[in-house]
Amino acid sequence: MELPIRNMAGEEVGQIQLEETVFAAPINRGLMHQALVRQLSNARTGTHKTKSRSEVRGGGRKPWRQKGTGRARHGSIRSPIWVGGGTAFGPTPRKYTKKMPKKMRRAALRSALSIKAGADEIVVLEQLSMEAPKTKGFMRALADLGLESGSVLVILPERDMAVEKSISNLPQAKSLLSSNLNIQDLLGYDKLLLPQASVDFIHDWLA
Repeated sequence: MELPIRNMAGEEVGQIQLEETVFAAPINRGLMHQALVRQLSNARTGTHKTKSRSEVRGGGRKPWRQKGTGRARHGSIRSPIWVGGGTAFGPTPRKYTKKMPKKMRRAALRSALSIKAGADEIVVLEQLSMEAPKTKGFMRALADLGLESGSVLVILPERDMAVEKSISNLPQAKSLLSSNLNIQDLLGYDKLLLPQASVDFIHDWLA
């Protein structure tokens, strides 16, 4: 699979051959779903907590005698049916961590990249660099590349503070290191913008 390489002005300056094992791999939607559920689950802190009847304050004695008052019988004001009482079957701290073999996670990434490549949603850039953080300058580059509409995931080969700060103010764009490529971001953005160095990294990693 061949894609044109463009410069920051949107001009075609060459061609790049994408590895079919990465960008034209068999698509396994079930595997992508499993990888996405795993990532979302692992992001949960699991610190939710409510107090049970043994943890709320009060209730050291029976509120009133068993018989003769005309009221319902109660043994403690900490009962879940009382206002201010404990919570019955409430959430307690737990781990939501899910495990998934590395080969399956990488196969899910290949499936997502193949979907993007098949839908012509990948733009390869010769080099992405900016002299200083300028959001307007990056928006101009997106317009020149035909990416002004929709959301864009910019996959950087290495840290570049000027580029990252230029992107950070754009609600429809996000920068991500190629080493941190993940299924949630791949599926969550309409287009992928990859400098050529990022494509080389992905080839070496997932091929």
